[in-house]
Amino acid sequence: MPNTQSQGKVDLLRLLGAEVYPVPAVAFDNPQNYNHQARRHAESLDNAVWTNQFDNTANRQAHIEMTGPEIWAQAGGQVDAFTCATGTGGTLAGITRYLKTASDGRVKCFLADPPGSVLHSYIQSGGNLTERSGSSITEGIGQGRVTDNLQPDIDLLDGSLNISDEKSIEMVYRCLDEEGLYLGASSALNVVAAKEVAEKLGKGKTIVTILCDGAYRYADRLFSNTWLQSKGLRTAIPKHLEKYIVLP
Repeated sequence: MPNTQSQGKVDLLRLLGAEVYPVPAVAFDNPQNYNHQARRHAESLDNAVWTNQFDNTANRQAHIEMTGPEIWAQAGGQVDAFTCATGTGGTLAGITRYLKTASDGRVKCFLADPPGSVLHSYIQSGGNLTERSGSSITEGIGQGRVTDNLQPDIDLLDGSLNISDEKSIEMVYRCLDEEGLYLGASSALNVVAAKEVAEKLGKGKTIVTILCDGAYRYADRLFSNTWLQSKGLRTAIPKHLEKYIVLP
């Protein structure tokens, strides 16, 4: 995994019995990218499988067959829009495909993108893939390429939103305070995107997103005064929510 991931995530994997090998975070076209290293490592072992989660389209298909229908059924077909960020692209692509089909195209679907990802600009420019630059505090989302999971359905999207780290970190604290939801930054980014889509479409609409991670693997970062300051995000926390900054 990239060595930019939180220590809490690494510790949890090791607790569950996994051997974890953090490697430098480099672009996908670099042979030392963690995806290529994982493939080579699997090939070197007996009885091992490389899941290839970014380009194995069984990922996307699972959301067409399961997550999409679950959303549609629980909402009684009353879905006006869906938005979420992408890592592999399978969640966004599969759910978008299902909701567009189930609603005869009525449901609006939007990509939510963090800083450092190229997908927002790709969609806004009509397919111009720029070089990746910058970074985000979010983990597991954002891309420097269009994955095989996302490719078949990217043209179905109705647009995209670029969500700043300042908005995501504020929403981490707001969800904890206002809703009792202990979310990681990736989930909080999705909530911000859902809020902005709701504002875009107007009152009386049902907007769906995905709460894909909790804060327990990132608590030593998200609620640390030192870490927030190091990322230039300390001032993004509203005064009345500073009580949740419990770590030095």
